[in-house]
Amino acid sequence: MPVNWISLLGLDALLARWRASLNEVALAAEDRVDLAQLEWQVHKRSLQTLLILVVALGGLTVVVLTVLSIALMVQFWDTAHRNTVAWCLAGGWLLIWVLALWRLLAAVKQLSEPFKLTRSELKVDWKTLKEKL
Repeated sequence: MPVNWISLLGLDALLARWRASLNEVALAAEDRVDLAQLEWQVHKRSLQTLLILVVALGGLTVVVLTVLSIALMVQFWDTAHRNTVAWCLAGGWLLIWVLALWRLLAAVKQLSEPFKLTRSELKVDWKTLKEKL
């Protein structure tokens, strides 16, 4: 009959703790991968929104500059109604452009911290693991 050295040396409890820790680490790793996948989907959608906003802002910039140029030219025409209409149009386009720029900057700020939740969870996991060891 072979001698069970692990049991004889009292390492059963240590081995059981290591197995439990490895199982816990495996489960935590699965959870973190799932979280990273979810955050990647959110990040990808944000990148798509950013691309659409950049294209829209580029188009609106062309329109704003065109309308502002026309408004400046019309400013020197004969009637006061032409001036009012041209400046109202220019102001409206400028307002739309400013709103698009504001939304673009908000999207860029949101993209500046990708995988924030995953990094936070991994930091907590690493701290917990270091404390256990």
